[in-house]
Amino acid sequence: MARSSLVAYTWTETMQMLEPIGIDRWPYELALKYSIRDALTCSVGQRWLVAYWSRQVLNKVLTQPLRFLLIAAAGFAALRLEQVIGEDPRRIGDRPPVTPRELAVLRLVSLGRGTYEIAKLLGIGEETVRSHLKKVQAKLGVRNRTHAAAEAVRQQLIP
Repeated sequence: MARSSLVAYTWTETMQMLEPIGIDRWPYELALKYSIRDALTCSVGQRWLVAYWSRQVLNKVLTQPLRFLLIAAAGFAALRLEQVIGEDPRRIGDRPPVTPRELAVLRLVSLGRGTYEIAKLLGIGEETVRSHLKKVQAKLGVRNRTHAAAEAVRQQLIP
């Protein structure tokens, strides 16, 4: 991805570049589980990442002019989003670095799921779920899983 910061890569192309250095494939496998075959991701201003999801593998159908058009649309979308939400640092960038997997666990906790059920849904072990919860509790400065879910909702980390 260091080839050019202005070029958007499909998810398939990105994984082909990152797989040799051992980057985790679980987000890609999760998308495949839900029939999402590929996505075009565009970083905008090193602050936003806009993704176009598709059920087909995009690197076979996206021409260079179409990629540039999608990058322009992503830039417009990011600028519009900044106009809507403003520069509130609690909403952008200054959040604790909560990982996507920790957010997935928090979402399920907020829906009232237990540790066993979360482990089954995410395809991980129960101890791994507990580990994610302990880490996110420390990052958010809360005492228990319920408080973590409530704080994540308050900070708009999860819906």
